[in-house]
Amino acid sequence: MKKFDPSLYFITDSTGFTEEEFLYRIERALMGGVTLLQLREKNKSTRDYIALAEKVHAIAKRYSVPLIIDDRVDVALAVDAEGVHVGAEDMPIATARRLMGEEKIVGATAKTVPWAREACSQGADYLGVGAIFPTTTKVKTVLTSTDTLREICRAVSIPVNAIGGLNKDNVDVLAGIPLAGICAVSAMMKAEDPKVAAEELKARAQKLGLI
Repeated sequence: MKKFDPSLYFITDSTGFTEEEFLYRIERALMGGVTLLQLREKNKSTRDYIALAEKVHAIAKRYSVPLIIDDRVDVALAVDAEGVHVGAEDMPIATARRLMGEEKIVGATAKTVPWAREACSQGADYLGVGAIFPTTTKVKTVLTSTDTLREICRAVSIPVNAIGGLNKDNVDVLAGIPLAGICAVSAMMKAEDPKVAAEELKARAQKLGLI
């Protein structure tokens, strides 16, 4: 399996930002210690998504952080991103793997143990499990209990990340769960300074032994 570090996984949300501010915030988060970056755009045209992805990829490369494209294998291939993340209603994992190739990262969303095992069998490299808390992003979420999260971590051999409304003040709820990392959107995207927010979230997660 290709090597990547999912410990501090930043998922973007461009809502309400100019492109300049959006790119600035991404770079600040990367400066704060983000280890994996996902570009998530639900409403852009393919052309606009590719154009933005190229700019984000250029920034990510400067920090040697892999870029994951949410949902869109075509966009990931167009910009030669390091990977793609597919949700329950997106392209099947096995299809994404076939199109992306063995050297790219393919992540998947899982909310139950059987779902997680199926994702593994189809070739997923990591799992995002949640939402642990309600989120403010414009993404449909179904809450996942910490008990289910723990069971998934124990059931699969690939890295498992917790996602959904997580920040430095509430990650304590994950203590004792054998996670590979923490996913965050608003905690960094909406912070006064994404660099500081990334540093604080990473420090808290490390102190708790989560990453």
